[in-house]
Amino acid sequence: MATIRQLTVESLAHLAAQGQGRTVVDDEARGILRGWMLHPQQAAQGAPAPQKAGAGAMTVEQKLAYLRGRAADWQPARALGTLREKMVFSVGNPHARFMLVGEAPGYDEERLGEPFVGRAGQKLNQVLAAMGLKREEVYISNICKWRPDMGAGQGISNRPPTPGEIAACVKIVLAEIRAIAPRCIMCLGGTAGNGLLGLQGASVGSLRGKWHECQGIPVRVTYHPSYLLRNETLSARRAVWEDMLAAMEVLGMPISEKQRNYFLQP
Repeated sequence: MATIRQLTVESLAHLAAQGQGRTVVDDEARGILRGWMLHPQQAAQGAPAPQKAGAGAMTVEQKLAYLRGRAADWQPARALGTLREKMVFSVGNPHARFMLVGEAPGYDEERLGEPFVGRAGQKLNQVLAAMGLKREEVYISNICKWRPDMGAGQGISNRPPTPGEIAACVKIVLAEIRAIAPRCIMCLGGTAGNGLLGLQGASVGSLRGKWHECQGIPVRVTYHPSYLLRNETLSARRAVWEDMLAAMEVLGMPISEKQRNYFLQP
């Protein structure tokens, strides 16, 4: 699992391979690099080097801005040649306790540059509202940062990312998680669940209804909001809602009797 240090080293190695022997860094970045040099053992283990207050310490916002910049030219993904050009990074509150991870941008997400803005995004907003949350209060990302390419004439069609495409992108998401340190994570769909948990081919049915773990953080897997657009049965909606109730409990959110009884058979 890559640390910000490892991401930096990979980026510098890429520049060196292209023949670029010098690069410009600001005072803040210089302080971070100096800390890594002075405390190489801690840096190698992924632990932050001791830093004086205000001297090189990065805020969450700065960490995410750094990651966004690295992701924009993330060579493991770009070298595949199977992902489209426009990156869709993330949206939401960098200090959120609740993080949601989807599979990949679709047509609407690519067009607007934001995760979950199409019909599935509208359904997700409804689920969050039922929990008593606003979209702006959570952090939303995708296991793959680019819309998977389907060739000429793709139009509005979408496809899920392949295991290879996920493997090329997942380090970015893992670094996001370390930066944000949410209280719990909800994977929306089997693609996101498999990717984040390092699995392949596991169904949502086999993953949901229990807690998993990623980097010490509780992870729940539930059906993708698009599944609810295709399947509006009470049982499908209740399954998703039970996973959200479990997240609310971990988050310490109040749960009313009305909320507990949503989508139960009359």
